[in-house]
Amino acid sequence: MQTPIRCLPLFIALFGLTMSYKVEPLPDSYAGLGEGPHWDVATQSLYYVDLEAGKLLRYDFKENKVYKTQIEGEKLAAFVLPIKGKPHQFAVGCARRVVVVEWDGVSPVAKVVRTLFEVQQEFELNRWNDAKTDPRGRFFGGTMRYVGDEFQFRHGELYKWEAGGEVSIVKGDVGISNGLAWDEKFQKFYYIDTTDYEVKSYDYDFETGVASNPKVIFNLRKTSPKDHLLPDGLTIDTEGNLYVATFNGATIFKVNPRNGEVLLEIKFPTKQITSAAFGGPKLDILYVTTAAKFDQPEPAGTTYQVTGLNATGYPGTYLKA
Repeated sequence: MQTPIRCLPLFIALFGLTMSYKVEPLPDSYAGLGEGPHWDVATQSLYYVDLEAGKLLRYDFKENKVYKTQIEGEKLAAFVLPIKGKPHQFAVGCARRVVVVEWDGVSPVAKVVRTLFEVQQEFELNRWNDAKTDPRGRFFGGTMRYVGDEFQFRHGELYKWEAGGEVSIVKGDVGISNGLAWDEKFQKFYYIDTTDYEVKSYDYDFETGVASNPKVIFNLRKTSPKDHLLPDGLTIDTEGNLYVATFNGATIFKVNPRNGEVLLEIKFPTKQITSAAFGGPKLDILYVTTAAKFDQPEPAGTTYQVTGLNATGYPGTYLKA
């Protein structure tokens, strides 16, 4: 029996045969290596970085405008995390230091006011990569080899830090420390080491910040190494689905971490998709950063918004520092 045409929208909605989403560029949003998107509810802004330029960027939702600032004296800015109770202060990964940067969100120059901590002083060729705060305000972030082959030299580490405490190693033997996300409902922590081509889940104790029992829940290996997709940044929606960016795949995969099923492939007009975060007044817009490495043509490096996903996420958590 044929489905009546008038019933098709309901049929599609009930059985999920398709999904309509819209990908749009943010104005003047270019970053050569865009990374670390973080939605700040208080300012209704998306913060992110231009990693290899030492710059912070802020997309103001109400103004539909991107502001950019150069961190004085710094060439690298791996992530940007607003600090709780200090509206104009941010924790930023500069080389192997986590520093506090003062920025009003508008001025073209920002200044480092102090250093929170430093790691791997013996590895001068390493730098910070992705970092986030867990739902309790703890810092989690990792390093990678910056010069040379990151797939050969697994000198990176994943770290945890709490205000008033010492920085500690969560995981060693890391190639490129990347995406992080937490799920309080299922008591999980999700983590990506790009050089492993996979997403791992951990059991996570939210009271202690301890992750245990790693398990591969999504594998991006293909038939040969040159075809492997590179998982990069990561975010999660309120139903517990993951959004996995692929650096060389022009795609974000929406994945059910309970069974590894790909629920949706979100396509972009450029290859190097670096990370994603939900934001907007209703937290239903997926903001996506990209890169323009290795002579990628335009629109590489553009930051995008994806609407029509019928999903909501979580705002970024302030760092307790």
